[in-house]
Amino acid sequence: MKKLLILVLFALSFPALAETGHIADDVYIFYHSGPSNKYKITGRVMSGAPVTILKRDANTKYVQIRTPKGKIGWVAPRNVGTGASVLARLPVLETNLKKSKEKVEEQRAMIDQLQSELAATQNERKQLSDEVNNLKQEIKTLSFQIETMDESNLMRWFTHGGLIALGGVILGLLVRSFSGRRKPASTW
Repeated sequence: MKKLLILVLFALSFPALAETGHIADDVYIFYHSGPSNKYKITGRVMSGAPVTILKRDANTKYVQIRTPKGKIGWVAPRNVGTGASVLARLPVLETNLKKSKEKVEEQRAMIDQLQSELAATQNERKQLSDEVNNLKQEIKTLSFQIETMDESNLMRWFTHGGLIALGGVILGLLVRSFSGRRKPASTW
């Protein structure tokens, strides 16, 4: 009875020291009844199977494991990895990859949309810039026409004034020559 109680207490102490691990993903191994390959093979474990690491032998470095079926054995340290196996992590990684690809596609679509908006904005900016340049040229042309109109109007006024003066002189000469009074002829 005392031995049974010690055995139960000993068995209950294992989970407190237990560490989660797995069988390395690239092997199919056998486990032994003791901490080296000199002990009897007591079973086998599939690659990637989750195991509980119970303890490590200080001399041989062999690792004591508990299989998913509850069997206990020893394996070489190179065949045991800590944490979850690649096989266990693969679905999570695939899900993350799928989400990342979807996000990349969304971002690619957004980039395409932004690039098309940028091209449209640049095109509109170019059109507006061309229109501004055309308006500036038209303003220069109209300013030049206004300046030449002032000079043209001045020249027209001088021309009209000169024609009126000339017309007045001619009219004065004509009126004088048609008037009834004549100069006496010279008596030389």
